[in-house]
Amino acid sequence: MDGSISGETYREQGYCAPIPVLPAAEAHRYRACLEASEAAIGRPLTREERTKPHILFGWAAELARHPAILRQVEPLVGPDILCWETVLFTKEPGGQEFISWHQDLTYWGLEPGDQVVTAWLALSPSTVESGCMRVVPGSHRRDLAPHRDTYDPDNLLSRGQEIAVEVQEGEWADIVLSPGEMSLHHVRIVHGSDRNRSNDRRIGFAARYFSTAVRQKSPSRDSAFLVQGQDRFGHFDLEPAPAADYSEAARDLHAEFRRRRRALQAAL
Repeated sequence: MDGSISGETYREQGYCAPIPVLPAAEAHRYRACLEASEAAIGRPLTREERTKPHILFGWAAELARHPAILRQVEPLVGPDILCWETVLFTKEPGGQEFISWHQDLTYWGLEPGDQVVTAWLALSPSTVESGCMRVVPGSHRRDLAPHRDTYDPDNLLSRGQEIAVEVQEGEWADIVLSPGEMSLHHVRIVHGSDRNRSNDRRIGFAARYFSTAVRQKSPSRDSAFLVQGQDRFGHFDLEPAPAADYSEAARDLHAEFRRRRRALQAAL
């Protein structure tokens, strides 16, 4: 793919990549912000902290609403945009972390799903060796496949969920990205990634965006981060950006929103 945003390509293939959105130096700056935050805490972020980091860190909130990213998302979801979740997908060099083949919409409860898109931004080189994302082109046009929960501790997904269907070699496309490049992918596309066999961290920042018209099927109130425009529907409680990085107030709020999300998804 040539990196241009084509609604036709996205509808046909279920993804667009690579899309240059940030200069490499700016991507490196965001990586430095992440690693400075980890140094200040005295350890790498936990899996829990890597989910919805925009509630904990100002740089993550800034990245979630970065105009260069939203310019690419807006043609797919419209001008009023909520970010349902941000996730730092960090794989350490030589580590065992991987992501099984799955379809995102299975456990999200969002409707209509066609108005939800994931932006995946590389903050370090995302190569075949480092465990880049892989997608099965066109699989978003199929029905959702049966999934099983494995709770594998090395699986970066919350439940270790995987499709109960074999994906054969040659069916997938590797999404190789340089720092500052991103992909956009549909919530029904089959995707996953392998372990990091390189000598550097593989760091990706994923953000799940949708129109403010999207609803949560669960009767429980869900939350999201308003990143552009106005929310005229009020389907979600709005999440604030932190007043200070990793403050006690930010950690308490993050814990509460994560507790609510886990309870909501367990009920789906």
